Amino acid sequence: MNAATPSSLWSWRVLVLGCLLWLGVGTAAWATDGEAGFNQANRLYEEGKFAEAAAAYGQLLQSGNSSAAIYFNRGNAYFKLGQLGRAIVSYRLAERLAPRDPDLRANLQFARTQARGGVTFPADWSGRWLGTLTVNEWTALTAVAFWVTFALLALGQWRPELGRRWRSTLWSAGLLTIVFGAVLAVKLKADYLDTTVVVIAGEVDVRNGPLDESQSAYKIRDGIELKVLDRKENWLQVLDPAQRLGWLREDQVLPLSITSPAPPKA
Repeated sequence: MNAATPSSLWSWRVLVLGCLLWLGVGTAAWATDGEAGFNQANRLYEEGKFAEAAAAYGQLLQSGNSSAAIYFNRGNAYFKLGQLGRAIVSYRLAERLAPRDPDLRANLQFARTQARGGVTFPADWSGRWLGTLTVNEWTALTAVAFWVTFALLALGQWRPELGRRWRSTLWSAGLLTIVFGAVLAVKLKADYLDTTVVVIAGEVDVRNGPLDESQSAYKIRDGIELKVLDRKENWLQVLDPAQRLGWLREDQVLPLSITSPAPPKA
């Protein structure tokens, strides 16, 4: 193999430096554009142009500028428009990124209570405990516990006398790895594997079957959160908070997803 010449090494260095500078300039420009768009959306909100503000926040999210602040402000704009379902979707997506934000929790609870006709939304203490940390934070805790366990196992192989001394710590780290891993799995399932939708179409008839001609089983209000169990064409089988089953059209709900469509312009 031929050794690299000084000129070839210099060329590679120039190429790598150029790529890094290009990436840095591109990232800075993207951040600047996102900040400008966020400020513009905030101005629209302050001027009372809530529909335009919601659309502007939505454009930021679609362009990849995802943050708890954008979701939260979009939720506030939807709430001002009286669109409880869309507001709750935005608040819940913001909650995934900032689960401990007190203002966000208060607004989400208030919107949920409004959707239930003034009946206080029941506290889910297990869900609140699970949602204390984000998916990334639970992942970090699981990884730290795993590597501490691995390091202690390696230490026991290298120095058996030290391994015996740290045996209780090893068992504790192993137990924490299992607990954190289990919680992470539940959190991932709740946030990304289970399909949750929110009603956005005022008062909706939930029917006994996936047909417009099917008898109405019960009615449900804008903003109620539902778990999806099955899908047939453009119909969803859902389970409501009272554990009632039924079918409704897909265009009557909105999923908890960043790709949720924007509302029609006023």
